[in-house]
Order: sequence, then structure tokens, then C-alpha cells
Amino acid sequence: MSEAWWKRSVVYQIYPRSFCDSNGDGIGDLAGITARLDHLQQLGVDVVWLSPVYKSPNDDNGYDISDYRDIMDEFGTMADFDVMLAAMHERGLKLMMDLVVNHTSDEHAWFQQARRSRDNPYHDYYIWREPKDGREPNNWEAAFSGSAWEWNEATGEYYLHMFSRKQPDLNWENPKVRAEVFEMMQFWLAKGVDGFRMDVINMISKPYRADGSLPDAPVVRPGFLQPGFGLVTNGPRLLEFLREMKQQVLSHHDGITVGEAPLATITQGVEITHEDSGALNMLFQFEHMELDSVAGHPNGKWALKALDLRDLKATMSRWQDALHGRGWNSLYLGNHDQPRPVSRFGDDERWRVESAKMLGTWLHMMQGTPYVYQGEELGMTNMPFASVDDLRDIESINVYQVAVGERGEDPAQVFAAILAKGRDNARTPVQWDATPNAGFSSGRPWIAVNPNCSDVNAAQALADPDSVFHHYRRLIELRRRHPVIVHGRHALLLPDDPQVYAYTRTLGGQTLLVVCNFGDQSPSFSWPAPLRGSRASLLIANLAVAEPAVAADFTLRPYEARVYLCQGEAS
Repeated sequence: MSEAWWKRSVVYQIYPRSFCDSNGDGIGDLAGITARLDHLQQLGVDVVWLSPVYKSPNDDNGYDISDYRDIMDEFGTMADFDVMLAAMHERGLKLMMDLVVNHTSDEHAWFQQARRSRDNPYHDYYIWREPKDGREPNNWEAAFSGSAWEWNEATGEYYLHMFSRKQPDLNWENPKVRAEVFEMMQFWLAKGVDGFRMDVINMISKPYRADGSLPDAPVVRPGFLQPGFGLVTNGPRLLEFLREMKQQVLSHHDGITVGEAPLATITQGVEITHEDSGALNMLFQFEHMELDSVAGHPNGKWALKALDLRDLKATMSRWQDALHGRGWNSLYLGNHDQPRPVSRFGDDERWRVESAKMLGTWLHMMQGTPYVYQGEELGMTNMPFASVDDLRDIESINVYQVAVGERGEDPAQVFAAILAKGRDNARTPVQWDATPNAGFSSGRPWIAVNPNCSDVNAAQALADPDSVFHHYRRLIELRRRHPVIVHGRHALLLPDDPQVYAYTRTLGGQTLLVVCNFGDQSPSFSWPAPLRGSRASLLIANLAVAEPAVAADFTLRPYEARVYLCQGEAS
């Protein structure tokens, strides 16, 4: 595979609303991001992924866009954006914008025109269907609860929205829509941005029948509405649309592209990211994000179960092995849609620091481009919300109302699921210091600050050489110094061990051995036979290692992680 710059890079995601507020209105903004760029430079990341900053009525916190070429008033102005971008480039940071083109806001000028009449030139920019037996065209339930169809009185039709009713899906079958999107992408590239993260990009091709209708979702629970998400991913023209995007736009720029692809299979992952025939550099797949939910349960991700580490090993290894030499992995545990990794996969109380470092070590040593979500480098945790009134996310609010109000589910059980999996966990303000509001804002934050901010914050982390922050900094440094971390072939060890996750990465005459303890017990680890007697050096560990760095068996402490570099290949 070729040596592209984004393969050896580390990406840092900023959720602007919660990053840093410069003017005291309680909402993070572009000037706040500019003021905190030194933090990212010190961490050592290469790319910033910026969640949407476009004009939006904020029904889904910016993922409902009303103007793709303007900045949300709460975040600042285009001049503020230009200053921020220049400041990033001055520090050697590249900027990846969030491209949200499966849907727009219903307040976008295109939709405002489209809904007026069936004869309007913009009507075919969206997906419309006639009523069926006096009601919605099919039984699809939207991702944010309720029907995926909304009635439009002026045209006597329903329009499709797979998320909020204020997020109508675009009709990518219309070449004018694709041309508009490609022209908008060129606008931002001309301003100097360095790539795009593409929101639910594998939903742009829908599964139309020959007669133009859309199939009902299989019935998985009593009632009319059924989860329809799986029927609108990886449609028949997806690769065609993405390759057209590459030909028209992406191939003319040495940028970075990642597609969010829920329900993507490994085969699709290879097709989308293939070095020669694919359209994007990498994708976000979700298999590992679904392992702590009951598979096939009608409540989806809210049906909680304990993670079985053996499932995580199997899933991650399949993707590592299948994409090696053919495509490219994205490596992530957290983002704006996921709870905090240390609360989800580690121990956010007694072993917070140790487990946060272990998880970072485990992830960053794999093949792919690692993503760090804001606050992850500090070991920020889930938020102990007291009630539903504290929530801000449309998904969590809606699911509570439907589950409790319409389905009669136990309120305590539903709220417990939201506490564990709700997106607001990742959207509390970044904890910069121990001052009021954690240094995020001089005003009242739009969402509550985590009360552990006096102990978990950036000022404390930077001052402590043994902090989560400095461990992440060292992980990023190692990636730059050792090609085996970027390109080595992955091999899983101990697939049936329920607590120890170990694997090797091999390139040429070097082997990286990664050993991680995913629990609070103290299991023993035996060196793989092919590496016994090899010359080994300890590259990084999250706990002090007293014994000499040689190929000797050892006992792992709770949430311990060690990485050895061995001269000689593992077989």
C-alpha cells in the first residue's frame, strides 16, 4: 500500500458547542477553538475533525443544516472560521469538515421551495411518496423515534426523514442534488479545508423497488412502526455515487476522507476504501459499538448487556485482517454519538486513569488512523444526569418519551439505559480547569458540566507527567517513530481469554507485542513461543514496570497495558 499522509496521522474531533466558549453565552464557538489550539499542538495530533458549524436551527445540534455556505450564528462568523483555519495551518494542523448530505434541515432554502408544490424545481431534491391506505407510505420508524414520514399539506404527500422530522432526506437519484453537493464541497476545499468526514454517507442510496416504492421493514415488535434504518444503508447505487464524488471532487485534492457507515459489512468496507477502486480513504464501522447491546432487540442500542471481550476481539480482528493491504481502518472508541470510552469499556472510578490509558494503548497500536474525541485525552467520564430534564439530545429525549409514554416501559430502566448510552455523555463541556464551569465558559453552559471537573481537567493533566494526556501524547509520538505501528500486519493472540486482549503487529524484522488487561483481576501472561528469547524493549506501559524488559512471563495488574518492540517476526 502507498504511504499516504493520513495513514500515519491522528485525528482529534471537536464538538464545537462543548469545546470552548469565548464570549460567555454558554455555547462553544470558533473563537474558543482558536484560543485552545495550543492544547492540540501539545497533544501532537495532526488533523482536526470539526463537527458541523454551518447555519442550522439546531434541532439535532447542527446536523440539520439550513445553509451549507454560512456559519451558525452561535459559533461566530465566516471571518472567525477563516482565522481559526489559518491558526490551525500555522500549527501544522489540517482541518476535516463534517459533510452532512444525506439530509438537510427543513429550513434549508431547497426544502422551503420543495414543499411548496409538486411542480417546484426543487421538489425532486427530496424524497416524496403518496399516502398508502390513508397513512404513511410504509412502516419505517426513524432513528430518533416516530415515523420516518412527515405529512406536507401543500403537496398532499409525505416526505422521508430517517432522523428528525426537521431533517428531510435528500434525493441522490437526482443529478442536480449531486451537482449541488459537489459544488459545495469545492467551495470549502477552495477555502483551504483538508478533507471531509461524511455523515451517514452509506444512506444516500435508497432501496427503491422497480415501481419506485420503498419496502416495508420486517416486523420485529407489535405495532405499525418498525426500525427501518437497516433498509436505507448500502443501497444499490452507493458506490456509483461515491465514485462520482471522487471523480468530480476528491481526486483533485490530497485530502482526508472518512465515511460514517452504519451497518457496513467488511466486504463493503473493502469496496469503499480500496486503495485502487474505492472512493474514500477510510470509514467508521459500528460493529464494535454494538457489542454491548442485545443483538436484534427491538430497543436497539438501548437494550444493554455486558461486553464479552471475546466478541470485541473477534470483531476488531476481522476488520484488521480483512482491510490489511486492501483498505484502511478508522480506529475509534468515542465520538459525539457515543458514551465516554472509560465509562463504557473501563472503570471510571477506582481505575479511571489506568483504564483510560489502557484503552488508548489498545486502540492506537492497531492498524488504521486513530481518532481522539475531545476530552478522551483527559479521561473524561459519563455524566451523572439526575433526571430527563437534564438531557439535551433529541434522540435520548424522544426515546424516553416513546418508551415510557407510549410503550409503558419502566422509567428507571429506560433512564438507566440513557445514562449508559446517551449521546449527551459525550457532549458535556470540555473540562479545562477547576474554576467555575471548568473553564469552558464565564456564563451558564448550554448543558451541565460534569461535577468531577475539579479532579478531571486539562490543567491538572498537563501538570502531571503521568496523566492520561501525557500517555496519549506518547502514543502519538510512537506512531510517528515506528512504521510497524502504521503498517504492521495484525495477528490476534489468546482469542478465548475473557480478560486479556493481546495481539502482535509485524513488519519486516520487527514485531510489536501489545498486551492489555480489560479487567480488575490480575491474570498471568505468557510470551508467545515465537518471541521467546527475542530481543525485546518496552515501548510504553501505563504502569511502572520494574522487571527488565525481556521476554519473560508476567502478571498483569488491573487494567494494565504493555507494548514491547521485538526484533524478530512472530509466527
